Amino acid sequence: MSHNFHQGHQARKRFGQNFLSDDYIISQIVSAIYPQPGETLVEIGPGLAALTKPVAEQSSHLNVIELDRDLAERLRQRTDLAGKLTIYEADAMKFDFTQLLSDNGKKLRVFGNLPYNISTPLIFHLLSFAGQISDMHFMLQKEVVQRMAAGPGSKSYGRLSVMTQYHCQVIPVLEVPPESFEPAPKVDSAVVRLEPYEHVPYPAHNIQALDRVCKEAFNRRRKTIRNALGQLFTADQLEQLGVDVTLRPEQLSVADYVKLANAFEQQTLQGDQE
Repeated sequence: MSHNFHQGHQARKRFGQNFLSDDYIISQIVSAIYPQPGETLVEIGPGLAALTKPVAEQSSHLNVIELDRDLAERLRQRTDLAGKLTIYEADAMKFDFTQLLSDNGKKLRVFGNLPYNISTPLIFHLLSFAGQISDMHFMLQKEVVQRMAAGPGSKSYGRLSVMTQYHCQVIPVLEVPPESFEPAPKVDSAVVRLEPYEHVPYPAHNIQALDRVCKEAFNRRRKTIRNALGQLFTADQLEQLGVDVTLRPEQLSVADYVKLANAFEQQTLQGDQE
């Protein structure tokens, strides 16, 4: 099932590298992505090209972002991928994804087996480009996918759930056991599909305000909303907004958080004018 995978490359702990080595899982992910010629495809962390090669075969061209110098060099040397890749030796966390938009007006399709140690901040970075992205497919720690997809009232529901669901529809695609990787991680993994909305269902006036309100609330998730958001709102203000102050942060919906963020933004603007 698994081929001689490392091809002489030592996986690096500091980059959180776990390479996909299960052909069946690889083909499942590629069919979920369903790459087509002419699309602007972007792979983050191509590693040893387990996904890169089948996607490039179906799509004709692929942009890849690889931070590990050795791996970027290996990709340049591969004759089976010659002419199919544009390689950006860069840190995806600082990368400006708008530079990949082509003149044909097509949005980006982003995918990758993301290093677990940076997956959450990287997702937040990518969400800031949601308007330029048509979809994203990521291999992540299963627990991260559960947090992204969680609804109010669940233990996994938190800032990542609200911020991801604000921008995207979240669709878990498949679960992947540790033995599908070399070296095997200590956790289960899962593939998720994120589809940014053309028009977000509940528009926030300021995305930073939404993030701020979520941070405040979920940092005190065991408290009631009155206490968790006491730094930002009085109990009266919350009641005027129609928020039940006795609820806990994990019981409020994405729409509730957007309403709170817009009220907080309004207050801040009024404060600046006074």
